[in-house]
Amino acid sequence: MAETASPKLPKLIVVQAFDRDDDGTLFSAFGPDQQQSEDRAIRTARALATKHVGAIAWCREANPAIGEYGEPTVLFQAGDIPDME
Repeated sequence: MAETASPKLPKLIVVQAFDRDDDGTLFSAFGPDQQQSEDRAIRTARALATKHVGAIAWCREANPAIGEYGEPTVLFQAGDIPDME
């Protein structure tokens, strides 16, 4: 008997960059911005990392319509990034 694979959830791919305010608190300077591919997200985050104190590209399987989200996977990270929740 053939095993039926469960359908793969769509992948959410996001880039975000951070800066610090006058008190040293990290804040979002760019994004979160959804990307079309992991490669593009990594390129974008690398470029943002040269202009901000931190940048991250991450992805996870997600189906927001039903509130289903997988664990995030970091694709690229540089500099100061707040803890992912």
